[in-house]
Amino acid sequence: MAAIYSLFIINKSGGLIFYKDYGSSGRMDTNDSLRLASLWHSMHAISQQLSPVVGCSGIELLEADNFDLHCFQSLTGSKFFVVCEPGTQHMEGILKIIYELYTDYVLKNPFYEMEMPIRCELFDINLLQAIQKDRVALLGR
Repeated sequence: MAAIYSLFIINKSGGLIFYKDYGSSGRMDTNDSLRLASLWHSMHAISQQLSPVVGCSGIELLEADNFDLHCFQSLTGSKFFVVCEPGTQHMEGILKIIYELYTDYVLKNPFYEMEMPIRCELFDINLLQAIQKDRVALLGR
């Protein structure tokens, strides 16, 4: 079974700009993925405001019985989150790799408009390679 079930990228306004399913058993339709992204954006913002810790950046890990949700927020406010197998420990590093791919292949693409859905073939190819590399590394452990 894959370590990463799905990947979401949300713009700073809370709009879903990228969603990719990596073999989760319950594939979501477009409306479900949009609802989940919107819900996560709202929960993340609320957690920043309710935190007793000054300068809290929001929820970074949500653990459930059947999955974990890891989140990385960039300095620009974009959120990258993965839904993965419970107990997966190295997702922070994978999220940073995904962010680097995003900056290299999406933001440097002269045809990409900020805050719009991501449609970049080089990003898709390199993202798939990074996810597969992660799966191979997990099998070797």
